[in-house]
Amino acid sequence: MSYLYIKKSLPTAKSKSLAKKKKFALFFLLIGLVFFLSAIFPILKFQFQYAFKFSQIINPLSLKSYNSSQSILGDVTTDYTQIANWFVDNSTDDNQLFSSTDSSTYLLTIPKLKIKDAVVTIGSMDLKKSLIQYPQTALPGQLGNAVVFGHSVLPQFFNSSNYLTIFSTLYKLKQGDEIIINYDSVEYKYIIDEMFEVKPTDLSVLEQRFDQKNLTLITCSPPGTYLRRLIIKASLAVN
Repeated sequence: MSYLYIKKSLPTAKSKSLAKKKKFALFFLLIGLVFFLSAIFPILKFQFQYAFKFSQIINPLSLKSYNSSQSILGDVTTDYTQIANWFVDNSTDDNQLFSSTDSSTYLLTIPKLKIKDAVVTIGSMDLKKSLIQYPQTALPGQLGNAVVFGHSVLPQFFNSSNYLTIFSTLYKLKQGDEIIINYDSVEYKYIIDEMFEVKPTDLSVLEQRFDQKNLTLITCSPPGTYLRRLIIKASLAVN
C-alpha cells in the first residue's frame, strides 16, 4: 500500500499582503455600493410610489431638449442654489430681475411636513439662505400668483430648518393640505388644489392671472435630481 504525501506550503509575506489588499478592495467596493444604493433607491422609490400621481404637464411652447451635460442628477455644471438657474432658456435679464435692493421677507408654514415659519425672501436669489419668492409675482393675499422656490435633496437628508433640504419631502403633500403664510402681520391660509411636474423649459408656471389669489411652490423632482420641476398650486381659503 502506497501513500502520497503533499507538502503544504506556508503562506509567504507576499501572499499575505495580496490577501489583505483584496480584503481592502472588497471592503471599499461594498462601501461604494452602499453609498450608490442610498442615492439611487430614494429616486426609484419616488418613481414607483409617488411619481404616478403627478401629471406630466407638457407645454407645447416649451418643447426644447435638455443639453448634453444633463444626467440622471441633472446638469452637474449648474449651481441650483441660485434661483436664476432653475428654468433654462429664460430670456429675462436675470441680473436685473433679481437685483432688487428691497429684500422684504415673510413666513411660510406647512403643518403636514412640520415646516414652521420658514423665511421667504423677496428680492433675493440665494436658496441656501431662505425660500425665495420669484420676482414680479403677486404678494401673498393679493390677486395673482405668488411663486415660491425651495431647494431639495435626497429625502433622507430632509431637515425643516435647513434651506438646502427644506422642500425635499414636498411630494408627500396632497390636495386639501394647508399652507400658511404670515405676511405683514396677516395670516393667509392656502389650500392645495393640484400637484404636477413640468420640464425645466416650461415657464408657464410663473404666469400671472388676476382673477384669483393663488400660491405656487416649486422644487426639483425627483428629490435629489434636477430633471423636472414639481409644482404645488394652492388657492387662498375663503374665511
